[in-house]
Amino acid sequence: MHITQLNRECLLHLFSFLDKNSRKNLAKTCHKLLEVFQDPLLWSLLNFHSPVELKKDNFLLGPALKHLSICWYSERVKVCNIEDWMKNSFQKDFCKRHENTVSDFLLDVCNRCPNLLSLTLSGCGHVTDDCILQLLKNCPNLKSLKLENCVQITDHTLEAVTLHGASLRTLHVDFCRNVTQAGLQRVREKCPSVMLRAERSANMIPDSKPGKRLMLEKASRKLVQL
Repeated sequence: MHITQLNRECLLHLFSFLDKNSRKNLAKTCHKLLEVFQDPLLWSLLNFHSPVELKKDNFLLGPALKHLSICWYSERVKVCNIEDWMKNSFQKDFCKRHENTVSDFLLDVCNRCPNLLSLTLSGCGHVTDDCILQLLKNCPNLKSLKLENCVQITDHTLEAVTLHGASLRTLHVDFCRNVTQAGLQRVREKCPSVMLRAERSANMIPDSKPGKRLMLEKASRKLVQL
């Protein structure tokens, strides 16, 4: 029995066990398998491990997408999370090459995936508050928002949660050094049903100009001495 003799439900089930590249390769073999590859039901869950993967033509975005994860654990991610004033020319050039990759992708998600239920971003150093705001507005069913080491996220994202996160039940902003205790407290007060986690976030030194950072470090040392 040839694989193309299976009914559509069986083929969808088989495709579900394959990664994105394997699905794409199999879809190239015949028109019937290409139709299965293009079935929105196959794309309710997407995981990416590098911004480069977002540019590959091996997946579909659509209303069926419910769960999305973009987690970049490469050592190179540390470069994007360094304050701009500390980066050398090589590091700035490296960041410039993909600074809009994740944000542009998420804006595409805003326009095409209104039924998104969960979003996890880790190490996405170029994602901004405006991007998260648009997601919250365009994906009203979002229940879980997990942000880790997204250094450009600030209290503006926390405020957006209080205004547009009616369905949200889980919010993680771990290692997001530019959120404050005041912003976290505002979420706790206005959204008591949201499970909030912010490991180390508000306790890290926020981004600032060299002079201000030096003042913060001196103040911290004085407190330790006291």
